[in-house]
Amino acid sequence: MTDQQLTHIDEKGAVRMVDVSQKADTERVAVAEGFISMQPETLALITEGKAAKGDVLACARVAGVMASKRTSDLIPMCHPLNITKAKVECVPVEAGERDDALVGIHVMCTCGVTGKTGIEMEALMAASVACLTVYDMCKAVDRGMEIQDVRLLKKEGGKSGLWERAERLQR
Repeated sequence: MTDQQLTHIDEKGAVRMVDVSQKADTERVAVAEGFISMQPETLALITEGKAAKGDVLACARVAGVMASKRTSDLIPMCHPLNITKAKVECVPVEAGERDDALVGIHVMCTCGVTGKTGIEMEALMAASVACLTVYDMCKAVDRGMEIQDVRLLKKEGGKSGLWERAERLQR
């Protein structure tokens, strides 16, 4: 580790919520993604609107937005944020569209806030919960679905400025 320190750990090694009271408000945006792989037949049920529980992708989008707003309820040292933007996109990935031949749903989440601390956790939570919602709605027909590649793609704003992941998913 360099001279950077883990901000959620105090000098005695105890976890803490970071004091951001003296930080300036800035516009902050984070983008995260995830992928849930599944059988081609499961994807067909989703895209054809034949899933027994209803519109899977609409439900996943709403669940992701709702999750972004509740992140601090689940991540102990996360600050509650007054989110100004939350967008969740769910794109079907058909056979032959990826080099690894996986079929499923690619989830992309963008969250924004004007505040004293970042919004990466909210974007990651949105991507995770959107994928989990797809799983929940389709598990009766495909228990082998797999959530993977949930990760931050970009964050901007605040003292550290812009950070972008060099590579993105194959989609």
